[in-house]
Amino acid sequence: MGDRILAGRTVVITGASAGIGAEAARRLACLGASVVVVGRSPEKTAAVARQVGGEPLVADFTRLSDVRRLADTLLVRYPCIDVLANNAGVVLTRRSRTEDGHDVMFQVNYLAPFLLTNLLLDRLTTAGRARVITTSSNGHRFGSIDLDDLEGAGKRSELLRYGMTKLQNILFTRELARRTRGSGLTAMAFHPGVIAATDINREAPLVAALVRYRLLGGLSTLAEGAEPLVHLATMPDPEAVNGGYFHRLRPNGPVHRQATDDKLATRLWERTTELLGTPV
Repeated sequence: MGDRILAGRTVVITGASAGIGAEAARRLACLGASVVVVGRSPEKTAAVARQVGGEPLVADFTRLSDVRRLADTLLVRYPCIDVLANNAGVVLTRRSRTEDGHDVMFQVNYLAPFLLTNLLLDRLTTAGRARVITTSSNGHRFGSIDLDDLEGAGKRSELLRYGMTKLQNILFTRELARRTRGSGLTAMAFHPGVIAATDINREAPLVAALVRYRLLGGLSTLAEGAEPLVHLATMPDPEAVNGGYFHRLRPNGPVHRQATDDKLATRLWERTTELLGTPV
């Protein structure tokens, strides 16, 4: 493949002001993509955007109004979106609620990217070749989904609640692929590896300790963590893995038993739409 295989393509990456999102933004820009850098911190987001020659857009996913405003801005400024990378995520030790009334970890990790993707869906399907790539985690295997408790109120452990949101990401990807089949849109989720040098664990000391002592698996560098995202954004035949989950670069990675439940994926989508209160 040529060095600028993404020339003329627009890539939107959330959670791109640091960590694997920022690393992926740099690498995709080197491949010729026009990268829209989405982050919570105005300063960090602008700094990464300067590095990649892209546009910084600030959005705080703890506010669904920010997600809607972000979608409106993208629809106005970008007639074609070729890749949407739902990469923003957080791990929290203590429960807290957003101004929208949802659990923060649930909203940031799952509800906000669900909403953003749906708000951009017409634009993504119009491209005829677009990809939605969602950062999940091997930690999803610690989680489980109860349709009567989407936000994990009954789960006492932060790891269980985090795993639940990452399992929701995988089922969202599976159902998105089913609902858009034939449109040219493809959807994939992936585990980036356990990254030591990332901000995601900044508010979860227990998880940070597990990472530090490698109790969640061997550590990956930021470059290694970004590699699956870059791979999925550039692979020549994404249709072959549409709706799939990658364990780093390996398709059909090990998953929780609920991750392949198509009926659950459909009901989760329907319940999430109900939770948002209005058609997305």
